[in-house]
Amino acid sequence: MKKIEQFLEWGGVKKDIICLVIGGISLLISIFDLFSLPFNAAWIAILLCGVPIILEAVIGLITEFDIKADVLVSIALVASVVIGEDFAAGEVAFIMQLGALLEDMTVARARAGIEKLVHLTPRTARRIVDGKEEIIPAKQVCVGDMLRVFPGETVPVDGVIRFGRTSIDQAVMTGESLPVDKGEGDEVSSGTVNQFGSFDMEAVKAEEDSSIQRMIRLVQSADAGKAKIVGIADRWATWIVVIALSAAGLTWIISGEIIRAVTILVVFCPCALVLATPTAIMAAIGNVTKHGFLIREGDALERLASVSKVAFDKTGTLTYGMPKVAGVHSFDNVYGIDQIYAWTAGVEQRSEHPLGKAVVTCFENSHMGEIPKAYSFEMLPGQGVGGCVSGHLVLAGNEMLLTEKGIGIEEVHRSEAKRWLNQGCTLIYVAVDGKAAGLIALSDTVRQEAPEMIQRLKKAGAAPVLLTGDHENAAWQIGRAVGIQEIHAGCLPQDKLDWIDRYQEEKNPVCMIGDGINDAPALKRACVGIAMGGVGSDIAVDAADIALVDDEIKELPHLFLLSKKMMKTIKWNLTFSMALNFAAIILAITGILNPVVGALVHNAGSVFVIIHSSLLLKWKMYKQDTGELPEESVR
Repeated sequence: MKKIEQFLEWGGVKKDIICLVIGGISLLISIFDLFSLPFNAAWIAILLCGVPIILEAVIGLITEFDIKADVLVSIALVASVVIGEDFAAGEVAFIMQLGALLEDMTVARARAGIEKLVHLTPRTARRIVDGKEEIIPAKQVCVGDMLRVFPGETVPVDGVIRFGRTSIDQAVMTGESLPVDKGEGDEVSSGTVNQFGSFDMEAVKAEEDSSIQRMIRLVQSADAGKAKIVGIADRWATWIVVIALSAAGLTWIISGEIIRAVTILVVFCPCALVLATPTAIMAAIGNVTKHGFLIREGDALERLASVSKVAFDKTGTLTYGMPKVAGVHSFDNVYGIDQIYAWTAGVEQRSEHPLGKAVVTCFENSHMGEIPKAYSFEMLPGQGVGGCVSGHLVLAGNEMLLTEKGIGIEEVHRSEAKRWLNQGCTLIYVAVDGKAAGLIALSDTVRQEAPEMIQRLKKAGAAPVLLTGDHENAAWQIGRAVGIQEIHAGCLPQDKLDWIDRYQEEKNPVCMIGDGINDAPALKRACVGIAMGGVGSDIAVDAADIALVDDEIKELPHLFLLSKKMMKTIKWNLTFSMALNFAAIILAITGILNPVVGALVHNAGSVFVIIHSSLLLKWKMYKQDTGELPEESVR
């Protein structure tokens, strides 16, 4: 069904383009009299471009008494035809349909995020009854049921682990880049993924109340209050119609010449007004596309120009989302740092845990030699790994692993561990031959361009905010590194939504920038949502208004400043078109303009608007060597 809808939508666009091409050719034949026809060639443009406008205006008036710009256009078309000014009627119809096509192409939407989010919902659960397992639909899980979850399976409902240890990938809910170790008594959320060990859990919420279902409801309702911008011409349509009809009627009564009245209707047609906004938006979209942005919502740039706060997710947005070794520490110098690093890489080489993979990758990239082979490898779910490396028994994992093996950590070494933890790092403790030997600290890496990008955004008038699911230490460490002072850590999807609502209730429109599934509700609720298209999830991209295809966040200041430049261009377009309209009306009232010349003069304004808007295609932001605010220029 979706493919059929997309085909019909594309078919409609193709039809409009073909009608415009044929209509334009017919107007050229009419004005230059290229060859004779039994009728005026302009009638082709009237039928192909004008009749749809008249039908839409009539339907709108009858069904909803909705007065839009097409009402005045229809009046001008009919009046021009009645007095025999066929070319003027065809020209007006052509220009208006061109503007309508640009508008439709600009505001085209593609939404599939909710469908993809629904696919994450677990379909089945493994219930334990009298010691036996049975597969049941997730919808049949009741509070208090005991469930078993194997490695690689998705947690079916919210619950508490009653037996077993494991690591849980919680990215769907918190956006955290690293799995979280879980044991007996710890809570687990539906939609999260069990990484390693199997465990038994007690269901504490039914399927319809689970975390993933709440996420779906948030995404479905998040943009309900987002205002849609109405076209300027349609917003002023009622007054334009009243003024145009009044001026035409009075002119006809006073002068007795109906041609003057018709000329007023023709020049009063809001052609340039209709083109003012979509042409500027299309040009701006063309500009930002070259800078790696995909505009998914037509009015997103208009909304972006009013944004005063920019909320960032941390992992995968301001950081690369991949842990790297930040430091290696030896507890008593019995074993050197290089030995601890190499032996840990050796024992982690067969681990599937992201932290273990990070240690191996960083060791290989450090060119410190070959990784020693590990024998008797053992995976300890929720704790770490163990094995024999270079004749030594090496354990690498969390503090719980060392505690269960009866290996203590001296207080002086705990202070060193605390120093790394305060920097937002995750620690791997290393024990050699039954004694604590050292630790390896890992942290996410700040994108190299992030600090300068934040400074440019501040100078552009946007206040940065950090909304992250990570813990307090990691959040503040990254925030300080990039220059963000306003930080909110430990945020679940609902928390991010609440902060955005709070800001926007205080008349501070928010632009949300994120990459994870957990960011989808916030991306939809914010005034503008920007998703990291390269590393981000498909659901985040589908929920956003704009996607940053190549994840080059250094281009964000260009996007913000261009949106403001675009709004200035639109305002100049509107001012010029209105001034030209009133000047043409005065000339029409005095009889200087006839309908054909009036249409040409009036539509010259449309040409100016298109040319002026097209300058946005070449607009660039550049930075002075002094490091001042990036300047705007049209090149």
